[in-house]
Amino acid sequence: MNSEENVIEISGLTKRFKDVLAVDELNFTVNRGDVFGFLGPNGAGKSTTIRMILSLITPTSGKIKIFGKSLKENRKEILTNVGAIVEKPDFYQYLTAIKNLEILAKISGKEVSQKRIIELLELVGLKDRAKSKVKTYSHGMKRRLGIAQALLHNPELIVLDEPTTGLDPHGMKEIRNLIIRLSKEENKTIFLSSHILSEIELVANRMIIINKGSKIVEGEVSKLLNSNTLKVTVEVENAEAAIKILEGTRWNKNIESISEDKFIISIEQKAIPVLNKYLVENGVMVNALIPVRSLEDYFLSITAGAK
Repeated sequence: MNSEENVIEISGLTKRFKDVLAVDELNFTVNRGDVFGFLGPNGAGKSTTIRMILSLITPTSGKIKIFGKSLKENRKEILTNVGAIVEKPDFYQYLTAIKNLEILAKISGKEVSQKRIIELLELVGLKDRAKSKVKTYSHGMKRRLGIAQALLHNPELIVLDEPTTGLDPHGMKEIRNLIIRLSKEENKTIFLSSHILSEIELVANRMIIINKGSKIVEGEVSKLLNSNTLKVTVEVENAEAAIKILEGTRWNKNIESISEDKFIISIEQKAIPVLNKYLVENGVMVNALIPVRSLEDYFLSITAGAK
């Protein structure tokens, strides 16, 4: 198959619930091999779109093609090659991970060997806990077990709806690493829904942002994000001394807040190493420069002046 094949093609997708227009004439494509970020504030229409893609609800109008075929006309054939986690995965808490996956495979009607189950648990980093009861798992481990469940039938397309919700930073990192591994080592196409831009920035190569059911922007993550000004937290030993050194420079007017050992500045990404070099050459001990860009900040930046 062509590496540029459109795994998902959405055309004019619309969903109305009585007087509420949840998704409005949505258009986008997901290419084979993409980690595709599906971004938007809570309530933007992401989950409704995902449920239509998974044929859990019927569109009011529009077309959905997956693997080049109409979902409406080829539902069963298509969904046998799609794995998904739409809500918090649910398991039998007093059974082991192996037993849970065995039962879930039987429920789905799939023949899955124990060897395959062990391979999946190893893939998601749970092989050492394969015989532990799920009730002893952390939230992050349960999320990874959910991904193993979605992979039981070895799908080409994996749909993940807010997979890191409720996780601590360690759990979020585990899921991010797993997504990268599934993409690079398992050659899966991944459709990743989130309301956290930084999460998408770390793992996705392409993305779309929607709001109120409509597309705001779509494209390559690197191009979309690198074209915008970042907010950067600059951690130093003495923020007041650093600010004094920046007086009279082009950066001085872009400083937004100051505390004892850090300040936040708006700056283009390409200028970050220049700022760092300038501070160091002028005797400032720079401990860290941390880009901070929330989805809300980016959303406001791309909709500024829009009516």
